[in-house]
Amino acid sequence: MWQTTYGQVELVTGVLRLGRRGRLLCSLRVGRYSKKLQRALTDFGAEDSFFRAAVRIQEHYGIEVSNSAIRRITLAHGRKIGAVEPAKPMPEVKVMVTEMDGSLIPVVQPGKGADRRKAKTLLWREVRLCCARGHDRAERVYGATLGSVENASWMWRQTAQRAGLGERTYVHGVGDGAGWIVDRFQENFGGQGGYLLDFFHVSEYLSAAAVAIRGQAKSQAWFRRQQSRLLNNQWKRVLRSLQKHLEPADQTEQPVRLAYRYILERKEHLNFQSARRRNLPIGSGEIESSHRHVIQKRLKLSGSWWLEPNAQIMLNLRTARANNDWIAYWNTN
Repeated sequence: MWQTTYGQVELVTGVLRLGRRGRLLCSLRVGRYSKKLQRALTDFGAEDSFFRAAVRIQEHYGIEVSNSAIRRITLAHGRKIGAVEPAKPMPEVKVMVTEMDGSLIPVVQPGKGADRRKAKTLLWREVRLCCARGHDRAERVYGATLGSVENASWMWRQTAQRAGLGERTYVHGVGDGAGWIVDRFQENFGGQGGYLLDFFHVSEYLSAAAVAIRGQAKSQAWFRRQQSRLLNNQWKRVLRSLQKHLEPADQTEQPVRLAYRYILERKEHLNFQSARRRNLPIGSGEIESSHRHVIQKRLKLSGSWWLEPNAQIMLNLRTARANNDWIAYWNTN
């Protein structure tokens, strides 16, 4: 007899029921877990630490399952769900919004020798996350990889195709000015769209320059004027305003030079006027918020360090859930 939050549960020939004739909760076999229970374990394990998942399973179902069992089952399904072919692509869209960015997660590399824990190395690895959606749609498609820039490029293209990229689709990319992101956008979508620098990222550089030029108390008026010029594609005037105040080359702190260089090197991606006219985003808030709920919520828990293969498996699981592949996976596995 098992005690659960639902009351007394009787184990009869490997089946866990509520009372003698109650509804089926899960079937248990020696050394195995039912599909229904595996789904619950994977559900909790994908959203919280394996320790917390065990606590929640006990709380909700009154079943004791070890942390290691939840970990093993969650990673097994994460591995399988990553190998499943995605659902049929969405219908082709006229305009697509897509973003790519990097986020760091904690990774551990085991050492060699008898006690691999003592020689382990802790480091941070960059996860490359992308999202894509039709301009008139709220639903996004995600992709995430710990792989190379080339892998990220391929993933970005696949993600966009699933979100409705077609031969006639105009692709609007927006993000920070990292060279690898801009290059990958041009590689995949340059012939049918344009990449826009994140307005708020540029503004951070201008804000620091404004304080250096006008001082903290009087910086806002100058800063707002430069923002207005950027929004009207007057980036040349912004550069001239900065150029007047460039610090000496040997000065330690150079916020004005940094802002000047940042804008000058990315001037081809400052068409804010066109984006606003077409009601397209000028900031990369979508991908930044996605980092939090797709990646960091699970893979950046305090005190957690991931083996790299397991981190990629969990990324597969997290993106599959975000892409609404969860139900389809369990209906076919």
